[in-house]
Amino acid sequence: MTKILFVIPLVLITSAASAQTPQDRQKGHDACSRDVSRYCRAHMQDGDQIVLACLKQNRAKISKGCQQMLASHGQ
Repeated sequence: MTKILFVIPLVLITSAASAQTPQDRQKGHDACSRDVSRYCRAHMQDGDQIVLACLKQNRAKISKGCQQMLASHGQ
């Protein structure tokens, strides 16, 4: 679970074009942590971009909140 807490904000930070506030990072974590755990757990050790690619690959399955968070960050 600690890895999820670390990975989600990094995924969204590295994919964002502009700087984010701590609140933005928390929103990203809140929106996508269950989806990462459910669909991308096997890729958590592979790096942020791989986790992001996994989320995008599973876009049809992930929660609406995570889909919206990805879209709001240009993904």
